[in-house]
Amino acid sequence: MGVADRRQREKEQRKTEIIDAAERLFFSRSYEDVSMEDIAREVELNKATIYLYFKNKETLFATIVLRGIQILKEKYIECMEKDVPGIIKVALMGQAYYQYAQEYPDYLRMIHFYGSERFSKENPCTAEIGKGYGTCRMILRDAIQEGVDDGTIRADLDPFLTSMYLMISFMGILSMENKWKLVIEAEGFSYEQYASEFFRFIIPAISSSEKSHKMDVKDFTPFGFFLTEPVEPEKKKREKS
Repeated sequence: MGVADRRQREKEQRKTEIIDAAERLFFSRSYEDVSMEDIAREVELNKATIYLYFKNKETLFATIVLRGIQILKEKYIECMEKDVPGIIKVALMGQAYYQYAQEYPDYLRMIHFYGSERFSKENPCTAEIGKGYGTCRMILRDAIQEGVDDGTIRADLDPFLTSMYLMISFMGILSMENKWKLVIEAEGFSYEQYASEFFRFIIPAISSSEKSHKMDVKDFTPFGFFLTEPVEPEKKKREKS
């Protein structure tokens, strides 16, 4: 390996170390509570060196957001590559989004936070983040189109608009404020049941009415889709007893 190649490898390694250090801090604190000085201390470099790699804290934060979006995109691609009807791919993508929220809550929190007005549109990462998240939605759109083509999803639904409805619904469910979770729990339901019931609501709404292609969400289990069983909320059980 030549000197230039070695230096480039060392540069990339240092950049990764900076990102890893920043990620640890952003995962444990809010955006406002992390400074470039904190990141420099975490990675044991001086602040001037950090600025050689990243223009500012916003750019560094966005770089970590891109990591999170890449993981979600890989999950969607995995669902898309399965040899199953389109409507099942759609359900699996919804499930993958939910699992992503459980496995990578800090990435999801950062993705949602980056979508706020807090960040400037001039950030060079903004377009890349939009493209990455857009790719996830387009994969979902393609799955919907497959469902229309194979007859498992209603032909009168536009795949683009339906993908927008679903992605926004996924985001809304997974970024729900705690106060709304408390409302749900006060009625005797768990948040997990609430999220699961969404599929019982949405799958019949988009599924084909043709008997030869009609599928019920309970039929998706053999394909790796799981759904909690409908359970009467504890509060209503008590009222009946």
